[in-house]
Amino acid sequence: MSLADAIEQRRSVRGYLDKEVPQDTLESIFTLAQRAPSNCNIQPWKVYVASGQLKNSIRAKMVEQVMQGVPFNSDYDYPDTFAGEYRKRQVDCAVELYGNMGIERGDKEGRMRAHLRNFEMFDAPHVVFVGMDKVFGASVAIDVGMYMQTLMLSMTAHGVACCPQGTMRYYPDIVREAFDIGDDINILLGISFGFEDASIPANKTWIDREPIDQSVQFRR
Repeated sequence: MSLADAIEQRRSVRGYLDKEVPQDTLESIFTLAQRAPSNCNIQPWKVYVASGQLKNSIRAKMVEQVMQGVPFNSDYDYPDTFAGEYRKRQVDCAVELYGNMGIERGDKEGRMRAHLRNFEMFDAPHVVFVGMDKVFGASVAIDVGMYMQTLMLSMTAHGVACCPQGTMRYYPDIVREAFDIGDDINILLGISFGFEDASIPANKTWIDREPIDQSVQFRR
């Protein structure tokens, strides 16, 4: 698969087969992702992959917290709302996704189930959490973001589907406990991944991007 193909084909997949990615494929994926750009080659990303019993335990604890209404305690703030063109894109994405899932606007129970699916990791056999040292700020987080993009493209190139999830940072203490991580590491997000289950209605969702004249300027 060419780089262009991987970029075109990568999308957020929200339903997976009950089939683990072979260990040698996992190692190939993460070895390739390690080539991500990094300022001064500091490679600030901290990467934690959970499979099998550990993944199931993390998932169960997150679902339990949500069901009990435990407040989120993310290491990083996220905007409560978006405005203007950003809000429109957010709404358009939700309309497309919920439409494919058969969830109408007023279906509060259906929307709650859809929200819970995030914490169920969409039944993915694997989840990877990505963090960085808490002393780092936005300038270093850029490096980690480039790593995450490289990782997802590597997954796509290896025939593995994925879904980056901000919800996976909502209960970081669960992650730190699972991997014996100290308080010096903050969790930025998680990525659920595995082999796509094409029968899942949510996986029919394909969100296009704006034409480049909406975000790119060329000048001489």
